[in-house]
Amino acid sequence: MKLCLVLSTHDAQFQAVALKGRLADNLRKIAGWGYDSVELAIRAPDIVDVAQLERDLAAQDLTVPAIGTGQAWGEERLSFTSDDPTVRLAAIERIKSHIPLAARLDAIIIVGLIRGVTPIGQSRQRSMIYLTEALQECTAVGAQYGVRFALEPLNRYETDLIHTAQDGLQLIERVGANNLGLLLDTFHMNIEEPDIEDSIVASGERIVHFHVADSNRWHPGAGHLAFESILGALLSTGYQGHISGEFMPCPDADTAAQRNIDYLQGLAIG
Repeated sequence: MKLCLVLSTHDAQFQAVALKGRLADNLRKIAGWGYDSVELAIRAPDIVDVAQLERDLAAQDLTVPAIGTGQAWGEERLSFTSDDPTVRLAAIERIKSHIPLAARLDAIIIVGLIRGVTPIGQSRQRSMIYLTEALQECTAVGAQYGVRFALEPLNRYETDLIHTAQDGLQLIERVGANNLGLLLDTFHMNIEEPDIEDSIVASGERIVHFHVADSNRWHPGAGHLAFESILGALLSTGYQGHISGEFMPCPDADTAAQRNIDYLQGLAIG
């Protein structure tokens, strides 16, 4: 398994990220714990000193398999499905702005919370049209750079749009872009999927990135999810990507990060 940890490049409101800011220091810690890579949560690429980031990554021999974009929703309320066309345009342009950085880092761009929620007075059908069109526009630009996107199903308490792996697969077919795949997250799957392992197997080669958190959104091993079975199902699909820890900083950020990798490396899989 290639093990990864989510790191926010700057302080942010989103709680399910163990480490935030202090890039050089946190990258040093992540490498010291034994992780292979770091998933970067970035609100906007223009706030990142990319040259320094690359130096810090190289110093710790870490790669970046994916860029998380949800802070654009959490901090600024940018959304693909807003009823305000200027907000929708800003959300699309923000995702497009990540493409050159993703190409430079050979990273996937995650589409999660930036889908937003259906505004009051707008139909869900209209939201899905906006979401489809936004994804088509972003993936078309990404294809010019060889950049892939990962659509993440989220639980019903965070959005009314795309909850299950099957929902995600149907939207991917509707978008029709070869560079759009699926990101599955065990925390959301525990809420929405009838059977986590079956949904993973059914998603198969469409899975391009994978998040782990336990049933309580703490680090794996702190709840009741059967990760040996879950990750066994993932590897059975031929998945060769990274397994990325996105969880609450509980009991504290450093302890959570250390316990995550210790637990996952102790599983008898793969």
